[in-house]
Amino acid sequence: MEGVHFSVRMPEGGGAGYVYIRREGIERAAWLSVYGSEGQRELAAKFVEYILRRAGEEGEDVRRKALEIVERGREVGSLRLAGFEREVDGRLVKVIGGGARSESKSGRKLLRIQITAEVDGVRGDYTMTFSRRGAGNAAKGHATARADAPGGREADAERLSALVEALTGKEPRVRRMGNKIVAEFGREHLNGFMRYAELADPIAKWLEETSRRQGGSERQRADND
Repeated sequence: MEGVHFSVRMPEGGGAGYVYIRREGIERAAWLSVYGSEGQRELAAKFVEYILRRAGEEGEDVRRKALEIVERGREVGSLRLAGFEREVDGRLVKVIGGGARSESKSGRKLLRIQITAEVDGVRGDYTMTFSRRGAGNAAKGHATARADAPGGREADAERLSALVEALTGKEPRVRRMGNKIVAEFGREHLNGFMRYAELADPIAKWLEETSRRQGGSERQRADND
């Protein structure tokens, strides 16, 4: 989809233009190379091979980055939240279920990810809220630790941090803000959450819908994403 997976640049006065492939486009092609229809898989695999070859011509660092994006695309929707188990720093995380939805608030489209999990034997319902922020339209999220949770805010924040790291492979930044404790998330966490079938489609749809923001250039959005 133009504007989401790729953009077309044509110079003023005619002449040759070019197609700029966004990260979402590479990820989508990688996903189609595994989960698409028979015809889609073949075409997408050839496209991914072409992208990796061109990236390799720019140097090993560029090729490695492109390969990381391809691997993330192939992982989208490949796992399930329900029944997921992993130990993080001695804490056993057992996910019971979860989902995601978008909603509008004060003119902004938010993404809410809700996960029910048991961490160290304590069951809890965790909600993470994402929005687009700043001149770069970055996808940022947060969750506030609950004072009424077993052990108080500190214990709840520790369990939330363990849950997010177990699911995404990335530990969130946790900060104390006055009498609150807030966990902060970035695009790398969304990429991790997209590996789960229950979350992949709602996250992808939200990212697509919010990529078309007011102000800022398309190239800024592409560089940020």
